Amino acid sequence: NESNFKPNQIMSRVRRTFNSASDKYNDNAFLQNEIAKRLSEKLKVISINPENIIDLGSGTGFLSDKTADIFPNASLFCVDFAQQSLKNNSQNLKVCADAYELPFASNSVDFVVSNLMIQWCPDLKTLFNECFRVLKPHGLILFTTFGPETLQELKRSWSVVDNEAHVNDFIDMHDIGDQMIQSGFQSPIMEMEKLTLTYEKVLDLMHDLKGIGAQTVENRSKSLTGKTKFKKMLEMYESYRDNGKIPATYEVIYGHAWKNEIKLGAISLEN
Repeated sequence: NESNFKPNQIMSRVRRTFNSASDKYNDNAFLQNEIAKRLSEKLKVISINPENIIDLGSGTGFLSDKTADIFPNASLFCVDFAQQSLKNNSQNLKVCADAYELPFASNSVDFVVSNLMIQWCPDLKTLFNECFRVLKPHGLILFTTFGPETLQELKRSWSVVDNEAHVNDFIDMHDIGDQMIQSGFQSPIMEMEKLTLTYEKVLDLMHDLKGIGAQTVENRSKSLTGKTKFKKMLEMYESYRDNGKIPATYEVIYGHAWKNEIKLGAISLEN
């Protein structure tokens, strides 16, 4: 509902949850680390020799450390708005800042890389405009985010209970690409893969989501009605159990684009 669209309130809530989860984040973020590994493999084939890199939404540093190893001569700025997460990042250049207002001069950065941060930014226009602003001509942005089929089992299980939004909505990769073009990026390349994690029980999944600060947007009512709905959702989710395991699907989107058309050609992001 556009009339209820309040990105500042959303971002404040996201900041609080990531700060509170920072100390235990790495213990619960298997998927985030796995996707960081996959993204780092793509970093190795990029025809770019950056002087300055921003790891946007760097958090505790899953991607930061890998990026530093691949580009040892570059200045790597780890940017995150959750200060507690940055305290657990081992890199030296750490900047606590909002992705919508980056404290970098225009045309000053060669490369922006981001792992699983964009899905928490409801205002993609401002986000990509800001990334475009700080990038130098011929600069590159490379990122991962989640697509709309993420946590589809959880969404469907809740949908049987009521019509309220209990799980975050994620943006389709075509809409992300369209916004990048509107922000000035040249011919963005978007790709997708699906990963499935399995759990012994649904509550283990919910524990993981809370542990990485990625709580669903459910009504946290402690009333009898709230508990009854939650129990019914758990019962519905059981219908997805396969070979004794509870699945949780994640649609992972990989995207990249250059600030200007360059003659190096598109990089390959084949899995």
